[in-house]
Amino acid sequence: MKLESLTISDNEKVQNDIIAKIKAHINYKNLEPGDKLPSERMLSEKFGVTRSNVRDAIQKLEFYGILKSIPQSGTFVANIGVIAMNGMIDDILRLEAPDFKALVETRILLELKAVKLASLRRSETDLKRIKDALDAYEQKVVSGEDAVQEDLLFHLAIARASGNSTLNTFMLTITPQIIIDFEKYHVCDKKQATLAIKEHTEVYNAIKAQNPTLAKQKMKDHFNVLYQYCYNIKSA
Repeated sequence: MKLESLTISDNEKVQNDIIAKIKAHINYKNLEPGDKLPSERMLSEKFGVTRSNVRDAIQKLEFYGILKSIPQSGTFVANIGVIAMNGMIDDILRLEAPDFKALVETRILLELKAVKLASLRRSETDLKRIKDALDAYEQKVVSGEDAVQEDLLFHLAIARASGNSTLNTFMLTITPQIIIDFEKYHVCDKKQATLAIKEHTEVYNAIKAQNPTLAKQKMKDHFNVLYQYCYNIKSA
């Protein structure tokens, strides 16, 4: 019987089980770079899971560059050697969900680089997108509403303005969990949210002035409270 209704934890286990079976299939069939995998339907029947489960597992392996899907053609083994592929899949299966501190540290590293690049590369369209996100955030905060999503949209607009698609992808990847953790730990109280309006504005002005050094410093200042808050949570 196929698995239709899963919790997040169960889904992760099913996904990892499928990934392990895909690895075993590739090795058993001696598939090489460029060789085609069976269809989602065939893998679904072979593994006794839903096609959506198979699709999620394939997408995860695509994200890490192990598989490559081509529309109307199918899914293929990417251009990496068998030893490297097996090692990478083993590492993927050992991955743990990042804790809040790990997410904060990763986000800060990414955003300090992103804001410098955005200052150098931003277009007028990028600048407008950042300003629109800033205005939306300010409007929510002033009206007393939760503004976590608008806050992150501001930061995602900066990542997009960096002109680095990989950096932007990483930011998009970690953002859903950041939203969950912000709400879970009540990170942004009213005082912090109000202060962030000023900090966001300073970051925006530095990007507008195309001053990467100032932009990085303003972003660093903006993250200071979050970084301290993160460590207080872990030590509480």
